[in-house]
Amino acid sequence: MKILANDGISQSGIDALQKEGFEVITTKVAQEQLESYINEYQIDAILVRSATQVRQELIDACPSLKLIGRGGVGMDNIDVQYAIDQGLHVINTPAASSSSVAELVFAHLFGMVRFLHQSNREMPLEGDSRFKELKKAYASGMELRGKTIGIIGFGRIGQEVAKIALGLGMTVVANDAFSEGAPIKIDFFNGQSITIPIETSDLDTLLKESDFITLHVPAQEQYIIGEKEIEKMKTGVGIVNAARGGVIDEVALVNAIESKKVKFAGLDVFENEPKPEIQLLMNPELSLTPHIGAATMEAQDRIGTELASQITKLLK
Repeated sequence: MKILANDGISQSGIDALQKEGFEVITTKVAQEQLESYINEYQIDAILVRSATQVRQELIDACPSLKLIGRGGVGMDNIDVQYAIDQGLHVINTPAASSSSVAELVFAHLFGMVRFLHQSNREMPLEGDSRFKELKKAYASGMELRGKTIGIIGFGRIGQEVAKIALGLGMTVVANDAFSEGAPIKIDFFNGQSITIPIETSDLDTLLKESDFITLHVPAQEQYIIGEKEIEKMKTGVGIVNAARGGVIDEVALVNAIESKKVKFAGLDVFENEPKPEIQLLMNPELSLTPHIGAATMEAQDRIGTELASQITKLLK
C-alpha cells in the first residue's frame, strides 16, 4: 500500500510504516496537482498537517484513497464527516503535540514579560550605541509567578498549559464549553507527582480575573475574543493564541494594544495564513511565530509513530 506524506513525516514514522510493508512517499505535491498524483500512483492514504487541504472534491476524485491522516490536532483542513460518509478512515494525533504547544505558549509569555520580543529586534541594531537607554526601556519586566493565567479551552493542550503554570506558581482559571474541569497531574523528575483539581469557570470570570489569557480551542465560525471580551479584561493583560487563526479578532486586538488595554500579545496563528496582516507583523508589542506550535523534534517523532500505529491497525 502507498502512503503519501504530503506535509512530511518524521523518520521514526517512516521506519515504522516501512517495517509493516507500506511504501511511504514524501514528495511534496502542490495542492492543484494532488488529484492527478494520487490517481496516477494509486495512493491508498494521504497524511497532512495544516498546509494540505483534503476537501470533498479531492475525495470524490480519488477513489483509491482509503485513509486520511492529520499529523496534529485540528481537522479544519479536512472534510472529515464527508470522508467518513464515503467509507474513508480519518485519523489524527491529538495528544502527540500537546506539550510542544504548551511550551511555546510559555516561550511567548516569558519573552513578552521581559520584552525579549522587542529587545531582540533593537539590540542587533542599536545595542552598541543605545545600550543604557535600552536597558532602561526594558527594565520594567514582571514575573509570571503569582499571576493568574486564564486558559480558554481545557482539553489536552489547555491541561498541559495548566501543568506548566501550576509548576511556576501561577493561579489557573480555566474555561471550556464541554468540560467541568480536570485533575492536573504534575510529574517530577524523581518519580514523584502531585495532582491538583481544576474546575472550569464561566468566560466572564476568566476574562475579569486573568493577568494572561491563552486560547486552545478549534477553529470557530465566530471570534472567541473580540472587542466586547477585551473590554472585560484587566488593563495591561497579555494574550497568547497558539490555537487557530480566527478565534481572536485581530483588528480588535491591535486597537486594544494601541489603547494600552492589552499590554502585549503572542501570536503563532493568524487569520490570513501564510500572509499575516502587515499591521500585525510590524507591531512592536506582538511576539510572533509562524505557526510552529507542534514543530518540535519530539512532537514530530510522536506524531509519526502514532500515525504509523493507527494506519497499521486500520489498513492491515
